[in-house]
Amino acid sequence: MNLVNNADKKILLIDDEEDITDLIEDILLKEGFKNIRKAHCGLDGIKICEDEKPDIVVLDIMLPDIDGIEVCKKIRQFSYCPILFLSAKNSDVDKILGLSMGGDDYITKPFSPKEIAFRIKAQFRRQQYDGIKEVSDNKNENIKISNINIDKLHSQVYKEDIEVKLTAKEYKLLLYLAENSNKIVNKERLCEVVWGEDYIGYDNTISVHIRHLREKLEENPSKPEIIVTVIGLGYKLVKRKE
Repeated sequence: MNLVNNADKKILLIDDEEDITDLIEDILLKEGFKNIRKAHCGLDGIKICEDEKPDIVVLDIMLPDIDGIEVCKKIRQFSYCPILFLSAKNSDVDKILGLSMGGDDYITKPFSPKEIAFRIKAQFRRQQYDGIKEVSDNKNENIKISNINIDKLHSQVYKEDIEVKLTAKEYKLLLYLAENSNKIVNKERLCEVVWGEDYIGYDNTISVHIRHLREKLEENPSKPEIIVTVIGLGYKLVKRKE
């Protein structure tokens, strides 16, 4: 298997502290990354992200114009690239908020620049493994459940032939449930597949993502008929016989 070519990956750093972006840039250059852009406020970061389409974004939550959560929400309107949050806040509530808004990882300050490099590499490895799995699992096969159609080839989801905008995590969560339709999937397994992490500390994050999926896909999100909760066991995506 060919390893990820770091030099080809485009990275965007968004942090108002230039010393921090310079420090991260230095370590990334030493790790073989060559294409690094920097922004020191949220609005500039959004524009660069939209214009240059980076492969990953490292995003500080505390910015001088708009906060990183809002930046993440705006980026998610046009990009599903991984977003790694940086924050001085380390409470579970802050982490859950960042991840539920579309973030893929959360790193608290103070941090080791080397750790950021490792986490970026981990995201790229995960993308590569997912790509290999998609090919082996017949990537071209669509999945239809009720009025929902999942186009695996283009990683798009449609409800009544209208595209539904999902975050990368929401898409992966829905796809895994769909590929295991009518089976109960526990939260531990969902966390392992979608986040690549141990389940501890992710309970609320999974619940938030499930709620967002229901709001986008269910006719009545408060009484779900497609993604149902099996109390004490996990979740099940219900696929009824036509």
